[in-house]
Order: sequence, then structure tokens, then C-alpha cells
Amino acid sequence: MFEATIPLVESQLALPLFGPRDQNLQKIRDLFGVAVTHRDGRIRVAGEAEAVAQAAGVLEQLKTIVERTGGLSDDDLTRILAGFNGSTVPAASIDVINVSRRVTPRTPGQAAYVDTIRKRELTFSVGPAGTGKTYLAVALAVEALKNQLVRKIVLVRPAVEAGESLGFLPGDLLAKINPYLRPLLDALHEMIDFDQFKRFMEQDVIEVVPLAYMRGRTLNESFIILDEAQNASISQMKMFLTRMGADSKIVVSGDVTQIDLPHHQGSGLIDAVERLHGIAGIGVVHLTEQDIVRHRLVQEIVRAYDQPPSKARRSRNRR
Repeated sequence: MFEATIPLVESQLALPLFGPRDQNLQKIRDLFGVAVTHRDGRIRVAGEAEAVAQAAGVLEQLKTIVERTGGLSDDDLTRILAGFNGSTVPAASIDVINVSRRVTPRTPGQAAYVDTIRKRELTFSVGPAGTGKTYLAVALAVEALKNQLVRKIVLVRPAVEAGESLGFLPGDLLAKINPYLRPLLDALHEMIDFDQFKRFMEQDVIEVVPLAYMRGRTLNESFIILDEAQNASISQMKMFLTRMGADSKIVVSGDVTQIDLPHHQGSGLIDAVERLHGIAGIGVVHLTEQDIVRHRLVQEIVRAYDQPPSKARRSRNRR
């Protein structure tokens, strides 16, 4: 008999976590065949070792959602339970600097993504909006910085969405590229306290830079994230990837259904995944609509846009 203990720092989280009449706990007991009890602010899970690990993983993910949102939806519980097939243990939680924030993969695809980044020097992540490509990469960068595995975090993104040159935007370089890097910065703000984030920026421990400014650099002991990589050209992608220095790690993420490049220009992300797949030290992860962890409607929207309009309407009419 094995046992795992999960602390509940805030006692008021118990009710939304357990569900009405403890129905969430009962579903976990039934699925994994474990005993789950709550006493003195701690959840105890007992049973066979593998089942305990899986049930505890589910409870950790549900606890994270409750801490962030104050409640759980039926969709949250169904999605997380669906990711466990009796043999898959989720990736470990990500240790970010803000101790009140716990980041945990919420789907099998996300768990595979996290594992790949931890094991490979270069990871390509391809998938639709809402699958955690950016958020999880940033969390792992913060974890690497906290554990002194890297000296700095470098956030990179092509600035092509609005079809404007950076020179046409007001302000200094940071002000010019801020709109393009907002998703990366938002994620960082959640994981690092504001004062420490400000110090990191001033000390160049965290650097934000447009892709066009990467030429000629060599980045050692850095965790480098290229976001929205579908909008990098083939030549830009080659330039970016060859910036990797000693003891560095790169994550390249993008959604190949949202390419904003001119029609005659090939996407560097698509080309790199095809060209570099299979090289030792490089991982490629394909996330799908099943890994979307935003509002449940995001899955429906992605699915609808993946079909011709007439087919999408017929699909909805059959429901």
C-alpha cells in the first residue's frame, strides 16, 4: 500500500475541489481504485503505487485550476480525467519563482511537450491556439533560471502581424516590440513577482528582442523562446537556430494555420520541422485541439475553422 499527501493551503478550496457531495473525489476513487480522504488540511491518497501517482496527479491539476479560478467546471474534470488511461503519468509540476503559482501540464499532449523540452536541447511545438505552447515554455524557462541551469531568458518573436515596420511604432525598442511580445510577458508576470521581474529586465537577465535583431549573436547558457514561429521566414529560422551557444536550450512554437507571411514566402517553422526532424537532441511535439485548455468554446472554434464552412454547419446541425 502506497500513500501520497497533497496539502490544501486554503481550506476554502476544499468544497469546489471535491465537488457537491464529494462527487469529484468519488469519480477519482472509481477511476483509479484508490482511497481518498481529507483531514487537517491535507488530502491523502492510498492504494497501488501507479494508481496513487495518477490520482495524485489529477488532484494536483484540479487544485491548480481551483487556485487560479476559484472553482471547477464539469469540462475541467472531464478533460483531465480523459487524459489518464491507466498507464500514463503526467509530467511533474513546473517550479516557477512565484511560489503561489503552480504550473502543471493539464493534458497528455502538454505532459509530452514538457518532457520533451526538459530532455532535448531544441524543441519544436506545433499546435492551435490555447494549447499552452507559449505558457509552458515560459514556465520551463523560469524554472531553469530559478535552478541556475541558465543565466538568462531570451524571448523572441517576429514582428509581422500588422504589416508594419517597427520604425513606424512610437517609443524605444521595448515599447515598439511590446505588443508583439505581450503573450510572453503576460506569462512571465504570472510566474515572477513584479519587483523581481523588473530587476531581471534591468539586469538583462530577461531580454525581449524582435527576430530581426538576432543576427550575429551567440547566446550561451540561455533559455531562448521563439514564439509565433510560423511567421519566421526560412532564412530567418536558419539565422535564429544558429544563434544557439553552449549550455543553451531553444523552444520554437507556432500555429501553422495562422501564417501571416506573404503567399510567396515559405514558413520557416514548417520547413524546419520537416528538415530537422530526427536529428539527435531535437524534439518535435504536435499539439491538437484535445490539448486546448482555454474556454471550451475554443476547441469548437478551432474545429470549425479546420473544416469548410458548409461541412462545419452540417456537423453542428447533426448535434
